[in-house]
Amino acid sequence: MADDEMNVGLLMFIAHRSMEDRIFADLAEAGYNDVTIAQARLAARIGPDGTRLTDLAQQAQVTKQTAGFLVDQLERTGYVERVPDPSDGRARLVKLSERGEKIAAYSNTIAERIQTEWATHLGAQRMRQLRDALNRLREITDPYA
Repeated sequence: MADDEMNVGLLMFIAHRSMEDRIFADLAEAGYNDVTIAQARLAARIGPDGTRLTDLAQQAQVTKQTAGFLVDQLERTGYVERVPDPSDGRARLVKLSERGEKIAAYSNTIAERIQTEWATHLGAQRMRQLRDALNRLREITDPYA
């Protein structure tokens, strides 16, 4: 790597941060201005059938107390709900509420629009190569894949 080249991790972070900033700007403009980036990052890890708080904390790399605090906030604003875990009557799952499903779907449409812009900028072949390379890299970097 030449001295003037940024490392790949930083380059990926810059692109990620740009997408995240644009999504949050669009969400605020659409009236979803009551969710923070920290809350959204945690909520993005909630599975379709719900996820235990301890698993959310582990995946988000935060303490269980921090995850609990963020879930409490999301619950108060109506984005998530706590439901009984069907596999363990003593445990609870955090699940997206109807409002949470709506903001997630809207966020995904914004992300799709941004990806389309990136594909136009890079060209279809380079975008496909980028996606392929990142999926291959995920094989050795994502413990939750």
